[in-house]
Amino acid sequence: MSGGPVAGGVTRVELVHDFVCARSYLAFTRLRRAVQRRRAEGGAAELVLRPYQIRPQAPAEGEPLFEVHRRERGEEAARAIRADRTLGTADGLAFRFDRAVFTNTYAAHHLTAQAATQDRAQAMAARLFRAYFTDGLHLADPAVLARLAAEEGVRQEPDLRGRLDAELARTRPLGSESGPVLLVAGRRVLHEEPTETELLDCLREGGG
Repeated sequence: MSGGPVAGGVTRVELVHDFVCARSYLAFTRLRRAVQRRRAEGGAAELVLRPYQIRPQAPAEGEPLFEVHRRERGEEAARAIRADRTLGTADGLAFRFDRAVFTNTYAAHHLTAQAATQDRAQAMAARLFRAYFTDGLHLADPAVLARLAAEEGVRQEPDLRGRLDAELARTRPLGSESGPVLLVAGRRVLHEEPTETELLDCLREGGG
């Protein structure tokens, strides 16, 4: 998928994201709202989700996010992150880092790709983000994914692993371990945590 305005003057917004990235969840939420606001103004905008894996070698067995933070950032930082309840509150989101199970996200991205063939990608992505950051669910567990798919009315078919592998290869040079990459009308947004208003302004400038 390439960035830029598409047929009919629609401004394409691409979010290169991972489901275990807090900034990706914030950006996804704000982008959806900015697109809705732009459409309410009479403009045309499209949100395209592009998969990225921050840790493609992460084991599918998963482990508490606290343990990952303690190993990589130290005990004090891990405890501070686990106790934080402020992130996302202004956006109406509930981040529960004390519940999060860090895991490989390949299967979650595959489910989103399947949902996209059924015009359910955004709804499925929203549920997967909430499952990880709020509900403490294990996103590599097939039973969990089957339940979430059923909740959103998504059939877990067809097998799109080949297509997903190719897309992950394309996004690997674009991605970042510190946050999402945002492309509006083919232009990279300058920082990783833009506000909803900044995103709306980008949509307006993009020609949608």
